[in-house]
Amino acid sequence: MSPVQIWVLALSFCSRFVSYISPDAGTDRVFDNADSFAMVFDKTWKRLKSQATEASADVDFVEQVLAEMTDHPFLISSPEMARQVAAFRIRLLDLN
Repeated sequence: MSPVQIWVLALSFCSRFVSYISPDAGTDRVFDNADSFAMVFDKTWKRLKSQATEASADVDFVEQVLAEMTDHPFLISSPEMARQVAAFRIRLLDLN
């Protein structure tokens, strides 16, 4: 079994099977939900912060991160909610 994709089938309350991918599975799969968006946002934020040569305003940096994620399904379908999730992640993880 590959450590890259670990699938666990869990029986949901409605007696349906639900697939689960561990957050540390190293997969590039994205979904149209806030959790998927948050994981990609965190990874993109950290990557861009490590490459930044100058300190930019937080608002500008958030826009830069979101511009890198323009093809994420959640950002496409729910842009306002995606921005709220981004602001929450910044406060939660103290990403400033």
